[in-house]
Amino acid sequence: MKKINQWQRILILSLLCFTVFAPLLFVSTRLKNFTPFGRKEFVEDLSTFEAGEDLKGLKLFAYEGNNLDSVGKHSTTSWSNNSKHSENNGDRSHDSRQSESTGYTIHPLHGTSHERKEENKHIQLEKLSSKSDDRRQSNQSRIRHHQNLRIPARRETNDKVKEMKDQLIRAKAYLSFAPPGSNSHLVKELRLRMKELERAMGEVMWDADLSRSALKKMKSMEVSLSKASRVFPHCSAMVTKLRAMTYGAEEQVQAQKNQTMFLIRLAARTTPKGLHCLSMQLTAQFFALPPEERQFPNQQRLHDAILHHYAVFSDNILACAVVVNSTVSSAKDAEKIVFHVVTDSLNFPAISMWFLLNPPSKATIHIQNIDNFDWLSAKYNSTLKQQNSRDPRYASALNHLRFYLPDIFPLLNKIVFLDHDVVVQKDLTGLWSLNMKGKVNGAVETCKESEASFRQMDLFINFSDPYVTKRFDAKACTWAFGMNLFDLKEWRRRKLTALYHKYLQVGYKKPLWKAGSLPLGWATFYNQTVILDRNWHRLGLGYDFGIRQDDIDRAAVLHYDGVMKPWLDIGIGYYKSYWTKHVNYDHPYLQQCNVHG
Repeated sequence: MKKINQWQRILILSLLCFTVFAPLLFVSTRLKNFTPFGRKEFVEDLSTFEAGEDLKGLKLFAYEGNNLDSVGKHSTTSWSNNSKHSENNGDRSHDSRQSESTGYTIHPLHGTSHERKEENKHIQLEKLSSKSDDRRQSNQSRIRHHQNLRIPARRETNDKVKEMKDQLIRAKAYLSFAPPGSNSHLVKELRLRMKELERAMGEVMWDADLSRSALKKMKSMEVSLSKASRVFPHCSAMVTKLRAMTYGAEEQVQAQKNQTMFLIRLAARTTPKGLHCLSMQLTAQFFALPPEERQFPNQQRLHDAILHHYAVFSDNILACAVVVNSTVSSAKDAEKIVFHVVTDSLNFPAISMWFLLNPPSKATIHIQNIDNFDWLSAKYNSTLKQQNSRDPRYASALNHLRFYLPDIFPLLNKIVFLDHDVVVQKDLTGLWSLNMKGKVNGAVETCKESEASFRQMDLFINFSDPYVTKRFDAKACTWAFGMNLFDLKEWRRRKLTALYHKYLQVGYKKPLWKAGSLPLGWATFYNQTVILDRNWHRLGLGYDFGIRQDDIDRAAVLHYDGVMKPWLDIGIGYYKSYWTKHVNYDHPYLQQCNVHG
């Protein structure tokens, strides 16, 4: 009996040893298959797969690898649960073993084939998860590598086009070396190649748009140029010729720029045909009205200091209409708005008729004629004739009339002055509650060098004269006309209109300031200006193509300063929509005069 028990114990111990060592032998043989050589083949197979067209399968496989990692975590959790169970059942703890590599419990009294399969499966899962991580890293590195390779290709997309243009220049240079009237075979060949290349290029700007025939033409041209280089081998003559051609091209470009600038300035000074027709139509209609129908309503509100008064000086009908319409449509309380439009005698009937036909809803409108200011003729006309500017925009009485605001509106204490080339897109009521800090003028600054509106005092004022240097600082911050809040009460107290006259007379005797009202404004309101937040007034829509959209959206007033006015064909198209939306182009008079946006 003792021998039987002894043999049973030996058998059990031998089975235990077999179940322990057999998995280790199996694992070691499996690991031999994953040699560096085998891994290399696997990576090569993976690289060929990555080079294929379908990358979605690769991403899906990497996702499956993540799932396999979660399976491994689940097996570890089950291992911990089984270990807790074995601690609670101490009588069976000696019949079980824990596999540290797999996390499964091995029972020697039952068969070991199932355990070995589970163990092998877990090892393969761990290997595959590590392989999937390697594949993800390899895939990302390959994508980055391909992106880096694409960048130079994008930068060289017009190299072929540039090379073709250079070939044409060289061909022209070689043709210039040929004797006049020469009709040799090489001359004919170069002319033919030039025609073919110009025809093949057309208006192409990028290499991707070139046809195969164009590349063939380029190669043929290169062959012809190599022949010409053997016929004309003197490099110094070629260099001289190319320099002469470069100089001639630069001269042509400069001449074209000068002509363009002249035409732009000429267009800015002229009145479009449609606006001239509109003025004639409205003038005829105005004089056809009886005198009693030419009066505007609510004229008793013109001198009420409690209301919000705005002034516009202009001879442009549509420009005045846009300023008034945009201000009234953006206002929260239009009944408090009083608009004072001052124009000359030539345009007074047309502007009056326009607002009689198109009254600004609840706001009050007042049209005045500058020729009816009897007090102004004696003070201003003599100084106006002394202006040495050929540009009527600078020498016109309407341009300098802003310095007489306290005399034009003697009963008002505050007024907002608007140029006729602005568009109001937000409520301006907040201006009337601003603290002027004892200053006369409220304006936005133009002294930031990083902006296109930057202006320095010495740009329009002659600081080489001692009269100027004693009174002004060349580095003082400048500001802009266009939307200004004026304290007329403080203006009268400081007698700034008389100071303006003084500077105007001194400027007539010696060149102190350039023509226009801006340098005289800087001098008159020197140390009398409070800087407003720049969101009140956005400059540059008449010359700056790079204004950001968010700056336009935040601005209360958009100013088309510069020569590219929105009512002209030369206006910047991107900014025109802010102006044209306040013009009713379906109006009968605009239709008759062919005025379109």
